[in-house]
Amino acid sequence: MAKRRVVPVLLTDGVSLVKGEQFKSWRTVGSVVAAARVFSMRDVDELALLDVTASKEGRCISPEMVKSVADCLSVPLTAGGGVRTLAEFEATLRAGADKVVLGSSAVRDPGFISAAAQRFGTQAVVVAVDALDDGVAAIAIDGGSTRVEGDPVLFARAAVDAGAGEILLQSVRRDGLLMGMDLELIARVSAAVLVPVVASSGAGEYAHFLSAFEAGADAVAAGAMFQFTEQTPRGARNFLQEHGVPVRMAG
Repeated sequence: MAKRRVVPVLLTDGVSLVKGEQFKSWRTVGSVVAAARVFSMRDVDELALLDVTASKEGRCISPEMVKSVADCLSVPLTAGGGVRTLAEFEATLRAGADKVVLGSSAVRDPGFISAAAQRFGTQAVVVAVDALDDGVAAIAIDGGSTRVEGDPVLFARAAVDAGAGEILLQSVRRDGLLMGMDLELIARVSAAVLVPVVASSGAGEYAHFLSAFEAGADAVAAGAMFQFTEQTPRGARNFLQEHGVPVRMAG
């Protein structure tokens, strides 16, 4: 059985490390590079770096920032934010990312997913599905500022059909609240696609990761949980292993 992954997430506004709730109220909480160095020393499986304001501001995640984080790591890096062209996708890879997250651009133009997958390989293409849960099926783009009607499961399936090699599944309503993940959504999306699903948003304790894996996730991701509590990626892996989830353990 494939090892399950635990992925810390660093959120940035293009300058600093930020923390928010429900994709808004972003506040500066430190240095992106300093946080990356801490996680590197904590023996993480991989790291994700997301520029949460890039799409809304009409720019792309900075290759310089991606490089500064990649240079701290000896594990895979996933990076994204505002990537709209193949040139920007390539620049993000050249800066040190192993995978690139497409969000708003993928929703607006599924053909971009196909073009990126054909040029760089499906393994390099991660599509973010930012689900809204306000009584009507919809997703959010542009850093949560724009609403697009439609079932998140169908968006995920269409992204995979277009060439996405992985889905980053996020819940706007649960983001940053540490109260638990959207297990129903995780189960629905995981059952609908044949590529790995990284479940994110809402984790506040190790048991939330266990529930996400039981719902069908292939990996779990968290930002605030690892930065603002005493819980660590190593602690998460120990907990999961004790509960029968196959995870990579440090030698």
